[in-house]
Amino acid sequence: MYLILWNTAVLGILIPQVLGMKINYDGDQILQIIPQYKDQVVCLQQICRSSQLDLWKPIQPEDINVRSIVHVRIPSVALQPVKEAMLHCSLSFKILVDNLSKIMGNPEEARPRRQRSISEYDYTKYHPMEDIYNWISLMTKKHSDMVTEHNLGLTYESRPMKYLKISKPSNAAKKIIWMDCGIHAREWIAPAFCQWFVKEIIQNNQNDSRIEKILKNIDLYVLPVLNIDGYIYTWTTDRLWRKSRSKHENGTCYGVDLNRNFNAKWCNFGSSTNCSSNSYCGVSPVSEPETKAVVDFVEIRKSDMICFLTIHSYSQYILTAYGYSKDLPKSYNETIKVAEMAASELKKKHGTVYQVGSFANLLYEASGTSQDWVHDLGIEFSYTIELRDNGTYQFVLPEDQIQPTCEETMAGVMTIIEYMNDKYFPNQASTSCGNFYLYALLSSFLTIALLT
Repeated sequence: MYLILWNTAVLGILIPQVLGMKINYDGDQILQIIPQYKDQVVCLQQICRSSQLDLWKPIQPEDINVRSIVHVRIPSVALQPVKEAMLHCSLSFKILVDNLSKIMGNPEEARPRRQRSISEYDYTKYHPMEDIYNWISLMTKKHSDMVTEHNLGLTYESRPMKYLKISKPSNAAKKIIWMDCGIHAREWIAPAFCQWFVKEIIQNNQNDSRIEKILKNIDLYVLPVLNIDGYIYTWTTDRLWRKSRSKHENGTCYGVDLNRNFNAKWCNFGSSTNCSSNSYCGVSPVSEPETKAVVDFVEIRKSDMICFLTIHSYSQYILTAYGYSKDLPKSYNETIKVAEMAASELKKKHGTVYQVGSFANLLYEASGTSQDWVHDLGIEFSYTIELRDNGTYQFVLPEDQIQPTCEETMAGVMTIIEYMNDKYFPNQASTSCGNFYLYALLSSFLTIALLT
């Protein structure tokens, strides 16, 4: 009875998506459930499937396990029947968010006027896509000596996928580090970090010897928003939309999880063939124009690419390959060492703890990810970084956490980038290291001289 009531109610929630109306989350709750027994796992999986609940952690019901943390959004119209169904299964739950709309706010209402110069841009606010396009243009005009704007391709809805190349002139062959943000539309903190990263690199390149050294050897490519259609949809219609906006099954459902659409054990684990699912993998590998644009670029530049970073939220993880298997890649020892270094530097900023490990072993199994596809191409240092938080706000991280999140993430990412520079350009070791060894050598000679 409970599930029948909810299936009827869900039709009323899907109507705004079809009509283009903005979805209201007033009264929706986020619950945390930790099933203790196998029977409770099966029961919770059944509730999530039959009730079409919005699972946030993990993404799919089959990834729910005994004593694993589950975060799920319950629409207000379904709260009573769903909670009764859980209690019927002896499932206890904790209310993480008691009214989702209260913590969401409406960032568009408080949006300042359109910035006409790069100095006016506010990096502590979330910005709609129009602002980000404008920011890209302003950045390239203001800093044309080191920043250029490029078009990766077109989205399903024919929007340009603009990325920035940050580079300094060099007579020597240079390597590439790639970073993309916003492959999942609702993860707004990810594009906010990509913009912060670009700003920090540009502002500090002249007075930070680390950045100056890196840019002599490495070009940085930054795609602020990969899933542009979906990101715009989160601003206009559904703040919690995850996928792209391509049409499927004669327009009866929309979108593909772009991070399940790459050719890395495509649609095996952690993916769905149901086009209504948040983890829908698409009709075939690289079926979506957004993923094809990334694939075409990486395949052309793979011989020069030394590191691939894809930024997500939430959970506070730095993840290495693989997502499609719990087996560890041959390069795991070194890649995990770098991740641990990054997590350590990140923690020093604000005390935030990040876990490190392989995607499948630390998070859940997921096939078709960009990280695994890139790693299989031979780019060993491929990381998925899941930003704040650990469950308090999940995908609706407040704007007052943008700055601390970006500051700590910058420390972690720069640690990875510095390691890449020192690994691939060993003859240009940092000045501080060189000075240390020179000092040690001179001290040894002085000691010998004094003793003889």
